Amino acid sequence: MNLKIRLALMNFLEFAVWGAYLTSMGRYLGNIGLGPEIGWFYSMQGIVSIFMPALMGIVADRWVPAQRLLGLCHLLAGLFMFATAYYGIQAGSEAQFSVIFGLYSLSVAFYMPTLALSNSVAYYALTSNGMDTVKDFPPIRVFGTIGFILCMWFVDLMGFQSNQNQFVTSGVCSVVLFLYTFTLPHCPVSDSNEKKSVVEALGLKAFTLFKQKKMALFFIFSMLLGVSLQITNSFANPFIFSFSAQPEYASSFGVQHANILISLSQISETCCILLIPFFMKRYGIKNVMLIAMFAWVLRFGLFGLGNPGFPGVLLFILSMIVYGVAFDFFNISGSLFVDKSTTPEIRSSAQGLFMLMTNGIGATVGTLAAQAIINAYTHPQQVGDNTLTVGDWSTCWFIFAGYALVVALSFWMLFRPREAKTK
Repeated sequence: MNLKIRLALMNFLEFAVWGAYLTSMGRYLGNIGLGPEIGWFYSMQGIVSIFMPALMGIVADRWVPAQRLLGLCHLLAGLFMFATAYYGIQAGSEAQFSVIFGLYSLSVAFYMPTLALSNSVAYYALTSNGMDTVKDFPPIRVFGTIGFILCMWFVDLMGFQSNQNQFVTSGVCSVVLFLYTFTLPHCPVSDSNEKKSVVEALGLKAFTLFKQKKMALFFIFSMLLGVSLQITNSFANPFIFSFSAQPEYASSFGVQHANILISLSQISETCCILLIPFFMKRYGIKNVMLIAMFAWVLRFGLFGLGNPGFPGVLLFILSMIVYGVAFDFFNISGSLFVDKSTTPEIRSSAQGLFMLMTNGIGATVGTLAAQAIINAYTHPQQVGDNTLTVGDWSTCWFIFAGYALVVALSFWMLFRPREAKTK
């Protein structure tokens, strides 16, 4: 089979595992009475991202080939996801937070490192076959987003959004990918005898960049913006589903198929990647990052103004479209800024630090803070067979929008990198 097709299928399965539950888990947790604890489940992704990818990266470099470690991590992630689903079936609405959270956390701890491992496998395979990763990898990576979207749709159309079968779907995809890794190209471990310090091995050397005012400000603002990253993944589905408590919206497409509506965000994300080169060339890195920050203001504000009926649903759709700009423009332009502002020997560590500040610390703090705000303005309500989280959701979204606006304005005033002079 063609190498690119093989790697595209790997990416498809890699993100299908995540798409099965990432946007719908909040609805299921609310349905079994754990609505006030949703933030803890999503924050765990950020917590394990702080240390697990680095640890698994060391293992892949020194002892276990990357493609084999990718498979083992997925096998363990899948088994723990099956255990989470099994407990959910047995316990029903009597599920204990400590048990289901513990099983889910173990699954996520082994899944999150696979995001980097799958990239490593693809980069090595392409390079060893004489291909250009900059040119050939992006079309392969797009299939990951396609896998994420199709799995979201599958969970939606099968009626799994409100039950534990979304975890079963994720587990199946993980086990299939574990088996598929046996067909992937071999990635040799490093035969270098060079000894690295713990600081170097974990990529902590990049923290020396905080001595530079420009880089310190950049990483601090990366963390502050990272606060926004997981809020809609965590709470958009239970928010949209809460409208089923209102008879005029209960049968609307958005309420019945929230996952499909939310998937417009991922579709927008795929399309916006293509716009980045044009915006970067025309407006520069700082302005592209600013565009992303103001896009988060719109993302949250439109949620606060919209509803699943017509024409309110158009505001939801616009919010989904804006998400592509909000997410991609900052992540990619920020990554490029790090690339241009660091020396080769520290560049990889600096990229890891950027991810730690945004998807690790920022996303963890943001999800837990958002949960506290939502708990203050909403409450559980039984409607038919479902437990909904109802209340003043609009105020919550406006608070998030206000926060994003303050971050954007502060970034605009304080962050002033010197543009490289062109001869």
